[in-house]
Amino acid sequence: MSPEVSSVVASSPDLQIPVRKKPFYTALWVQVLIAMAGAVVFGYLSPAHAVQMKPLGDAFIRLITMIISIVIFCTVVTGIAGMEDMRKVGRVGGKAILYFEIVSTLALLIGLLVGNVVKTGSGFNANPATLDAHEVAAYAGRARTQTLTDFFLHIIPTTVADAFAKGDILEVLLVALLFGFAIAAARNRCKPLLNVIEATTQAIFGVVNIIMQAAPIGAFGAMAFTVGKYGIASLGPLAKLIVLFYLTSLLFVLLVMGGIARFAGFDILRFLIHIKEEVLLVLATSSSETALPTLMEKLEKLGCSKSLVGLVVPTGYTFNTDGTSLYMTLAALFVAQATNTHLTLQHQLVIFAVAILTSKGASGVQGAAFVALVGTLMVVPSIPVAGMALILGIDRFMSMARALVNMVGNGVATLVVARWEHELDASTLQQRLFVNAPLSGETPHGA
Repeated sequence: MSPEVSSVVASSPDLQIPVRKKPFYTALWVQVLIAMAGAVVFGYLSPAHAVQMKPLGDAFIRLITMIISIVIFCTVVTGIAGMEDMRKVGRVGGKAILYFEIVSTLALLIGLLVGNVVKTGSGFNANPATLDAHEVAAYAGRARTQTLTDFFLHIIPTTVADAFAKGDILEVLLVALLFGFAIAAARNRCKPLLNVIEATTQAIFGVVNIIMQAAPIGAFGAMAFTVGKYGIASLGPLAKLIVLFYLTSLLFVLLVMGGIARFAGFDILRFLIHIKEEVLLVLATSSSETALPTLMEKLEKLGCSKSLVGLVVPTGYTFNTDGTSLYMTLAALFVAQATNTHLTLQHQLVIFAVAILTSKGASGVQGAAFVALVGTLMVVPSIPVAGMALILGIDRFMSMARALVNMVGNGVATLVVARWEHELDASTLQQRLFVNAPLSGETPHGA
């Protein structure tokens, strides 16, 4: 800037120099969308080469999952240690669990209702004896009926290091809660440790921002593999089930979550626009875990406290599996109808009751919902588990919608609990939703 211009600006404080807007194609969500579109075309034209793109998607997912444990640990510890009222942690956790159970149970019921009304499997007339259930047997080996005691014992890691090594969200959350309470109880003596964890949090979210620059590459690899491996043509015979599941998922988000959001004082469509990068990323990778770090960051920028986000989001990834719940009851009925298996009301109630437990912990990991569904059907002997071979080929396409509904549901749940806790008012939330929060934060995380 020349001295003359500088003097004019200095003498005219109201004079504003126009800021050049960045080209639209530099936005991450645009790059991811372009990558997905290119991947679909590439997968359709050259399936063999598209399948070879799988390592790109896998590498990106591993980069994200690599840091999820430390993100959750640092966020929860610093959040709890910074809270004055320790009773709030228990109160927030209790409200979150209550919300999760109500909404995910409602999703199971809706899936059951839609499956009974539409009957997508009717007329399929599949003979279980002729189906190749070899691949399903591998999933059946991983699936087993889990008791409530097993579930709670699973939350406790063998060692602290084991929780981080396995990357189990609930185990890491338990360790983080214990550390958070311990640091809060000895606030002055543990202040140096808390400072280190807070500094680590800043660095970790810096790493997240760096990794997210590779999101278009990861999205391209994952989507190209999906289309190349399974092909658009593979959707034909089961198009009715796929369309029904996507339509049910869409209506669940717009009507059920939309109604909850409106009651909480915000608009679901504005929220979806606000997290468009996460929406596209989950669709491309078929995993809700890839969006977890940036979703937590955006929820904090909307006004939710760090401690609340750290408690609700990780817990929701296990307990608040709305998309998985919709899928499990709907798919279970499809398999029964396709194999001409008559289900009594008692059978359906058993499926519903078992699914309440087996659906937990199926979020975020590719294929986990399929394993949970196999485990559910094994409890009802009249339904041939071999029938799962019918939908194994389209599970990757189904998992896109499952993961997306799970991720959106956890975002909505966090805002609802934050409103419930009076952490932010409706007008402020609506105003912030109209501001597109950048993915790579322009302000330090937690500032």
